[in-house]
Amino acid sequence: METSRSHHHFSPAALHILAFILNVLPGAAAELETENLSGLSTDPYKDIFVVRENGTTCLMAEFAAKFSVAYDARASNYVDLITEQAGVSIPRGAEVMGKCGNNESELQISWLDSAYSFTLFFVKETRNMSTRQDHSWKINKLQFVYDLSDPGHFKDAASSGRHTATSRRLSLFVTPAGRSFKCEAQETISLISSDHQKVVTIILSQIHIQPFGIKRDFIFSEASKCVVDEQEQLEETLPLILGLTLGLLIVVILSVYHIHHKLTASSQVQLPRDRSEYKHM
Repeated sequence: METSRSHHHFSPAALHILAFILNVLPGAAAELETENLSGLSTDPYKDIFVVRENGTTCLMAEFAAKFSVAYDARASNYVDLITEQAGVSIPRGAEVMGKCGNNESELQISWLDSAYSFTLFFVKETRNMSTRQDHSWKINKLQFVYDLSDPGHFKDAASSGRHTATSRRLSLFVTPAGRSFKCEAQETISLISSDHQKVVTIILSQIHIQPFGIKRDFIFSEASKCVVDEQEQLEETLPLILGLTLGLLIVVILSVYHIHHKLTASSQVQLPRDRSEYKHM
């Protein structure tokens, strides 16, 4: 008895479509979760944000942020305009959105029904050195959206509506690949607003960020510290190092002196105290 076998032939077009579906499905199946863990911070001004993909942390950010927004306000005579400064901060209940990619990631924090939002854009970069390739990541763009219609922050504002302030040619927190960036010191960044090119100043402090290469869930990789923090640490430890070195030097000098004194004393001829003993010498 002969067994008949059926052969299925797929056209090249069908194979291309199948390959496309298989490539798209893993990306489509990726689940993104975002969490605002600022309530865990003991500092009321420090926020903690986490982005997770498929149950694994892919972006973490901790920082304290303050925004100073310049805007036109009506003077007391309701005729002239004066420039005022509005202070804005991120509230505890802010909403978080994020995106994790191989080479680009984003973190967006919004509050007051999206009247305000602060977005950080991260990118990986590779530099060709003389003997190797240097891989790192950085913040290449910051964006702050605010609404002049909010009387709670923009008192007597001459105009209303939403405006966007954006950084220009930013290269911030450049960090070796696989590491997090940490800086307790303040970092001041200026953005240019769509509101007549006015300046929005962002002050970040108590910073700890990692947008790529997190190996353990909710745990930062080894930190690369900012220059200011390293200088402050050196200033704190330098007096201790100098004190220990000076103390060790004193001990060595005293030890050498003591040894030299003993050797000198043993090499000298002991003269008898009784003069009658001189004749036997």
